[in-house]
Amino acid sequence: MYRTAFLLIAALLCLATSAQATRIKDLADIEGVRENQLIGYGLVIGLNGTGDDIKKSVFTKQAIINMIKRMGMALPDGMFQQMKTKNVAAVMVTAQLPPFVRPGSLIDIQVSSIGDASSLSGGSLLMTPLKGPDGSTYAVAQGPLAAGGIAFGGKAAKAQKNFTTSSRITGGAIVERAVDYELPAAGDILYQLRETDFTTSTRIAEAINTRFGSRTARAIDSRTVRVSKPAHYPGDNVNFISAVEKIEVAPDGPAKIVVNERTGTIVMGQEVRIATVAVSHGNLSLVVSESAEVNQPNPLTEGQTTVTPRTDLAVIEEAGNLVVMPKGINLGEVARALNAIGATPRDLIAIFQAIKAAGALQGELIIL
Repeated sequence: MYRTAFLLIAALLCLATSAQATRIKDLADIEGVRENQLIGYGLVIGLNGTGDDIKKSVFTKQAIINMIKRMGMALPDGMFQQMKTKNVAAVMVTAQLPPFVRPGSLIDIQVSSIGDASSLSGGSLLMTPLKGPDGSTYAVAQGPLAAGGIAFGGKAAKAQKNFTTSSRITGGAIVERAVDYELPAAGDILYQLRETDFTTSTRIAEAINTRFGSRTARAIDSRTVRVSKPAHYPGDNVNFISAVEKIEVAPDGPAKIVVNERTGTIVMGQEVRIATVAVSHGNLSLVVSESAEVNQPNPLTEGQTTVTPRTDLAVIEEAGNLVVMPKGINLGEVARALNAIGATPRDLIAIFQAIKAAGALQGELIIL
């Protein structure tokens, strides 16, 4: 009987631990293995009268002139002045160059209008070089756009669904140049944590050492873990990294409460604790209404009709509930205690600020 109970408790503990565990690949990245940002300036053609007004968007007009000249066409200067096309829009094209990508691979691009075009729906992006911070061209983008929205109307009314001045093209750019990076054939591999925390980096090192040996990994600081492939490991670095990133670790982090005053959104972390404190909440409403009383004179008299303003003032105050929160309660108990006093999200913002000022909030309060 005792053995069965012990096994049941052990199983429950394992389930609780695994439910909170996260793979190392979701917690850290290998140093140097990252994406690179690309940007380019291009033109979208084929719009149904929803492009830029080239009288106002001078850069669009100049881009059209440059494009026509590159095509080998020579037109008189007077024709450029009379240009009134509305089916062209100037756009900025951005993309992320993934690591280890090779020339010829396809990457996604984001196309966004920079002029006064009202819609990019139905347009096609002309060949646009995408450059990196060093000024070199790493990809070339081109293709039809799918804005995913509609916008139509007249001078007095307009209907719009979603945004029509931005579009994403899947596989819209071809990689022409790769960023040189190779995994080291020998030596250490540095893992960079996405969220800095000493406890998490220590747990990652301990989990890796448990799996491969006591001297495989070492936490250098709160963000970096140094990993060395064991000499007895049969596979290469790729297989070793694949085995490391599958290891599950329970991450840790500071207790935080994130508050967005504009939207009334409140997010509390699991580790948030509150010391013993009493909270009272009550709303005070002041209602002011004005009306007019009309006084009519008696019949067959020479009196005049008079209007007397009337103001009604009412003060409504809800009863305040005093709730005592004991020391060290967890997130669920905090939520139940605050719901008991009928606090709205915006009231909770003021309550958390007051609890923090009283020194009873054991965590960081972040106000966006």
